[in-house]
Amino acid sequence: MERNLKNILVISFGFLLLFTAYGGLQSLQSSLHSEEGLGVASLSVLYAALILSSMFLPPILIKKLGCKWTIAGSMCCYIAFSLGNFYASWYTLIPTSVILGLGGAPLWSAKCTYLTIAGNSYAAKAGKNGKDIINQYFGVFFLIFQSSGIWGNLISSLIFSQASNKVEISEENLACCGAYDCIIETTNTTGSSEPSNSLIYTLLGIYTASGVLAVLLIVIFLDPIKSDQAETEKEKLEKPSFWSTFLATFQHLKDKRQCLLIPLTMYSGFEQGFLSGDYTKTYVTCALGIHYVGYVMICFSAVNSLCSLLFGRISQFTGRKLLFALAAVANIACIIALLLWKPHPKQLAVFFVFPALWGLSDAIWQTQTNGLYGILFEKHTEAAFANYRLWESLGFVIAYAYSTKLQVYIKLYILLSVLLLSMVMYGAVEYLEAKRSPGTPTAAKKENVGPHTHETPM
Repeated sequence: MERNLKNILVISFGFLLLFTAYGGLQSLQSSLHSEEGLGVASLSVLYAALILSSMFLPPILIKKLGCKWTIAGSMCCYIAFSLGNFYASWYTLIPTSVILGLGGAPLWSAKCTYLTIAGNSYAAKAGKNGKDIINQYFGVFFLIFQSSGIWGNLISSLIFSQASNKVEISEENLACCGAYDCIIETTNTTGSSEPSNSLIYTLLGIYTASGVLAVLLIVIFLDPIKSDQAETEKEKLEKPSFWSTFLATFQHLKDKRQCLLIPLTMYSGFEQGFLSGDYTKTYVTCALGIHYVGYVMICFSAVNSLCSLLFGRISQFTGRKLLFALAAVANIACIIALLLWKPHPKQLAVFFVFPALWGLSDAIWQTQTNGLYGILFEKHTEAAFANYRLWESLGFVIAYAYSTKLQVYIKLYILLSVLLLSMVMYGAVEYLEAKRSPGTPTAAKKENVGPHTHETPM
């Protein structure tokens, strides 16, 4: 267990360092590079490339390089994006966004595959339930990983606060905040001054160094791991053709359960995109000013991080169905409240309540959906995780595509519709699993999640 735990911590802290940089940069793209929509365009291109990458790269790279070197190589793609921001133009930022997108899917697929294999391996030796160990590993991972939002936002807030001009926001401008926003008016209600080049370069230097440290941590300290799947394939003399590997992601869609999980996976992209893009812009920046965005996102990340560990541990007692229900209820309550609420600076505490509840829900979506993929698709982890990234990325792309075109209340209705559809489809998956499972009612009750056909993650 000690060696396994060491490897889980190495991966977790590697992702923490990498996403401290990337998360901070992502949330600043539209502000730092607003000319001709370069920042938003770079994010759209990034997620489109991530979709392309999800279709075929993860199974190929994981089989060729193994999980460790796929993680290390993919991290270098994120560093390229940080470097592209030093001299941001269409000729630097768009190509580096493509590079990052291509590296994103293999990175997450390799991480999920590594944690799943490590969890199953330890469970087999210790005589424990693989599902419970995998959930615990993902809980530890997300506890550490989600805190990257705290550090990334804190670094940018501390650096940029040196140059921020706080401007009193008029009642007329406040009327344009919230669900029924005035699309044209919301961009510049704060009057914040732009940070100087020296401050921007300082921030980018810190972010780039953080990415380099992440790669070094993985290369030096992470032990290689082999999947039983790869071993079995080695024993067979026939090698899978390139074409069959290329199509592995699509072939996985033959599984009805994977198709039913598509709305839930896409919802993960929708809800994250709404909080980081629309909530911060039309509620926080509009009513309080841009200097509050970092603190609001720190609140989200802190709650998300703590709840990830908590839910990863208690899922074996509560079962995943109860947790999914809790996340859905919390999100629905937030969506309805956001439709009704008119943000005002005098209600400062309320601005932090929404990200806190959103963080609680997101912790469940991330840990439990990842765990669900691992439990259901244990024998096809690479293809399953590639599908996870593919559909989640599509959720991001759609959210960014209509970001500047629709009013917030319409986006909230879209979010609510996708969530309700996700829950219905997820219920169908649980029903199919219950039918598949031959065990006695007592056994199923004891499992608390229905008989497990197998496995995990993101």
